[in-house]
Amino acid sequence: MISRPFVLRGLTALLAAVAVLPPVGPAFADPVPPAPTPGHEGVLVPGVPPAPSQPWTFDTPDQVLAPQVYTPTRKEDAVEPAEALQGTYDLIEYVPLGEAARKVACSKLAGPYQRQVEYWLKLKVDGKQSAADCRAIRAFQRKYKIKPDSGFAGPVTWSRMQLLSAKKNPNAAGKCPVRTYRVTCVDLGRQLTWVQKGKKVVYGPVPVRTGRTAYPTRGGWHKVYWKHKNHHSTLYDTPMPYAQFFSGGQAFHAVYGSIYTTVGSMGCVNMRLADARTLWGVLKTGDRVFVWGRRAAG
Repeated sequence: MISRPFVLRGLTALLAAVAVLPPVGPAFADPVPPAPTPGHEGVLVPGVPPAPSQPWTFDTPDQVLAPQVYTPTRKEDAVEPAEALQGTYDLIEYVPLGEAARKVACSKLAGPYQRQVEYWLKLKVDGKQSAADCRAIRAFQRKYKIKPDSGFAGPVTWSRMQLLSAKKNPNAAGKCPVRTYRVTCVDLGRQLTWVQKGKKVVYGPVPVRTGRTAYPTRGGWHKVYWKHKNHHSTLYDTPMPYAQFFSGGQAFHAVYGSIYTTVGSMGCVNMRLADARTLWGVLKTGDRVFVWGRRAAG
């Protein structure tokens, strides 16, 4: 058990360190992402019962302070991180508590992304849920295995639509600088990451979870300065598989839990294990990272 004085000293040191971290550069600010549509009922919760692979309450094992850099031995690097439990990265939509408890088949409520989802599905964009809207949204959710498929226009459904829209050309808006070398692009607004060399996308896009409001992922240019396959957070005593640090304690790394939570990370770019493993093989120390935009509140 950790003593109270030890915990207080640790928290004091952590707050002092956070206070001197560089702010997000305003030169790279983007317009605020579309605001969720008002009118849905109360707090949103996962729409299916929790399981060991997807607990309802899941915080991130990110590391605010920069890690101690060293060269891992061949023996250490030969060990592959453990696989995630089956179902860890299932698409579990967030729905109103009352609907989750009643297991509503077809939601009559407008979700926080009602207008965005209506527009994507080419429905009448009025921000109001209708029987036709519910049927169309349910069909989409069933196709992409989003649970529950109740037709509620929540954050997971909208996230999947943004990923699908970005597949062919994630940099269509030209927000990520084009260079002759590899650039890892982190779009905070859409919660997507990809790697491009010139105009060619060599990896992704894939969904990610970036920093919450109080601990934002720092914007602007960065550089991958340390790769540690089996990193372990010294703050949270939890694994950070395939960690690739690019700004102090902020890194790309896998998490053994859902990346689709409505609350962001503590600054790191969280990824599904398979995505983090592939990115590990793509990036090298010294590769550039560019972060822009703003994550929706949470």
